[in-house]
Amino acid sequence: MRRLLTRLGGLAAATMLTVGLAHPSQAADPAYFEFTDITHERAIVRIDDPAKIQHARDLLSGVTNERPHLIGRIVKRQAPYNPRWSFHYNPDTVDFFDAAIEVCDATLPYVEDHLDEAGGAFLPGLYWCPWTSRLTREVLAP
Repeated sequence: MRRLLTRLGGLAAATMLTVGLAHPSQAADPAYFEFTDITHERAIVRIDDPAKIQHARDLLSGVTNERPHLIGRIVKRQAPYNPRWSFHYNPDTVDFFDAAIEVCDATLPYVEDHLDEAGGAFLPGLYWCPWTSRLTREVLAP
């Protein structure tokens, strides 16, 4: 269990370090992508980092199949581009992964239904990494 928590801490630290290293010169227009999970529900994620936008586009075009799943911190409020859900990914924290620990895995409906518990034992630190998440398409900006 300690090893598992250490890995979660390392993943969170790496994600925050990556976010912390972003420079204003990397700024670009955000891109929006629809994603789904095992429940076939759909949501929209906003991605601001140009390298991550390119990775998302590469996933959709089949250029890569590495790191196909989404990870990031959620914000417990609705976003204009994602009106169906009472939460959304913080665009500054969105990244991709191949494998992650169980403590951040949950489906879209489960997060919605248990949003009041998120940030405690459920989705510690508000990190969400749905293991079955996958991008389905790029969508127009709202």
